[in-house]
Amino acid sequence: MFRLVIQAPEISTQNLKQLARLAGAHSIEAIHQQAFRLQGADISNEEAVADFCESNQLDFAFIPEETNVRDIGLVVMDMDSTLITIECIDEIADMQGIKTQVSEITASAMRGEIDFKESLSRRVALLAGLDESALERVYIERLKLMPGAEAMLKGFQDAGAKTLLISGGFTFFTEKLQSRLGLSRAIANILEIENGKLTGKVIGDIVDAERKQAELIKYREELGLRSDQVVAMGDGANDLPMLKAAGFGVACHAKPLVQREAPYCINQVGLDGVLNYFI
Repeated sequence: MFRLVIQAPEISTQNLKQLARLAGAHSIEAIHQQAFRLQGADISNEEAVADFCESNQLDFAFIPEETNVRDIGLVVMDMDSTLITIECIDEIADMQGIKTQVSEITASAMRGEIDFKESLSRRVALLAGLDESALERVYIERLKLMPGAEAMLKGFQDAGAKTLLISGGFTFFTEKLQSRLGLSRAIANILEIENGKLTGKVIGDIVDAERKQAELIKYREELGLRSDQVVAMGDGANDLPMLKAAGFGVACHAKPLVQREAPYCINQVGLDGVLNYFI
């Protein structure tokens, strides 16, 4: 059997009762004001539940009843527009006065319209000549954690899970976030800098969709975990292989393509909504 987790800023009792009927759940329990679990749910009615939740702007997830937060041994996250609210490269580009030009390439890549490696190379090339101090300005002035990020991380970390931040962005930001949030591991692209200025190139291989998936599998095997002990979160097309490799792959405020293909979706609540699946 499953528990059906329902989340939104506001949830009416009427909607909860209707969902309990649709899912054949035997009880409704409050996690807190914005999250409820419906116990004994039947996943065979998932399509009807999904349609109802979409119509009423509710997030939902069918989670095996026996799954507990302490069963989760690894949490893997994308950075830009997932763990944090911005796309770092777009904000760096704004320092160069070319944010619109770079943002268009970013959006096209996240929708899966162009190859990620190609898109990143094109965007980074446009940054050539920018002073490296612009990176620090972006971190200090513009980078903000996604709502619920700290609560989500604390919940999983307190339960013993390892954390991996893997990004098609840059180590300048992932390393700062790793230190700030106590993350177990962080992997990203290295911007080439010469004489205090960006060269417009990346050092080494670009972190793309295949690398994200491979690093998740590598760390999972290193920890001796099953797939159903891994949670992954992302928002772009280059996150999909990673999300599908995890037992619980969550599209977080994601592009339409990603929402269609990801096993789970969070749209109405913050990242702490992912932790609520398991508590």
